[in-house]
Amino acid sequence: MENFYTWEGKNLRLNVLGTPGAKLNKIGKVKGNQLKISVTCPPENGKATKCMIKFLSKEFNVKASNINLVFGLTSINKQFIIIEPQHLPEMISRANV
Repeated sequence: MENFYTWEGKNLRLNVLGTPGAKLNKIGKVKGNQLKISVTCPPENGKATKCMIKFLSKEFNVKASNINLVFGLTSINKQFIIIEPQHLPEMISRANV
């Protein structure tokens, strides 16, 4: 994956560089082939990843169950599949759908 995301039909595959224990939950800048995402939860036994899924569900306007972790439960390098996102951050385009 050259970009930080790809479309697979109506689903979005997203590469993430996570930052746990941040001051705010926020979507940051693109770094290489990853989108930086910060969450306030601590990096303990996958808690930050679960927090990130809740945050992403709000950002993409989907249920948390529509976000599947492909890899990275306890790593800062993660990949998610977001099933039929209803809203997109400005750096993501539907051009390839």
